[in-house]
Amino acid sequence: MKRLLITRNTVHMLALLSLLAAGSMTSMPAQAQCGIENKAFQSGEFLAYDLYFNWKFVWLKVGSASMSTVKSVYNGEDAYRTSLITRGNEKLDGFFVMRDTLLSYCNKDLAPLYHRKGSLEGKRYYVDELWYTYPKNNCHVKMHRIDADGEVHWKDKEYKDCVYDMMSIFLRARNFDASTMKEGDVIPMPITDAKHLSNSWLKYRGKETYKIDGTKEKFRCLVFSFIEHENGKNKELIRFYVTDDLNHIPVRLDLFLSFGSAKVFLKSYKGIKNPITSKL
Repeated sequence: MKRLLITRNTVHMLALLSLLAAGSMTSMPAQAQCGIENKAFQSGEFLAYDLYFNWKFVWLKVGSASMSTVKSVYNGEDAYRTSLITRGNEKLDGFFVMRDTLLSYCNKDLAPLYHRKGSLEGKRYYVDELWYTYPKNNCHVKMHRIDADGEVHWKDKEYKDCVYDMMSIFLRARNFDASTMKEGDVIPMPITDAKHLSNSWLKYRGKETYKIDGTKEKFRCLVFSFIEHENGKNKELIRFYVTDDLNHIPVRLDLFLSFGSAKVFLKSYKGIKNPITSKL
């Protein structure tokens, strides 16, 4: 059974909103090019989600996820520390154990500094780690992976353009201006882990209204599809619904998996930076 969450297919979560202008101003340091002004969130933001899986035409709640962001320090530099934790419940554990923890540090301009993902999926446990530096206007990534069999891998990659992990791309994309986007626009997504750089992108699908189940809360949302090119085919992996305001909060994700369908719904939120003007 594949991952049910906003982990590899997300998160990730979850990056959502406009062309990834990696920056063409060669007079600027690469770290500055890879950053963006943060207007979408603040220290103390906390988002909680419920996870559902379609089992024999019945939607079952199979777990929860939470994402938090706080101010921190990384190697003496002011930073944002963001964590994403996903947990399957007893219903899912009887079929497939899932415990994922993601950690990310970005500087104040949201250029990535460090990323770690530890995943227990079924009987497999593996770890991915990434360290970012920016020599000579390039983006250098030191990669460390511990496979499920315990084998350790180290790699170094250097790119002329900026690359991101699932967490840092999510934080960056929340700060793009989607007001000029048109339905059908395509958004490149250079996301890496400790194995490879994915050939993936987002496609803007327009606006829809979404109501949180069990509440009276309705949101005007921007809708995006996350698409990956693999084995010669394009496949929609996730459909995102994010609030159409400065916060760009993901309120719903539909996951299209090889064995079925899963959904992620916003349950609660606090510490939001801007007024939620998308609320109807």
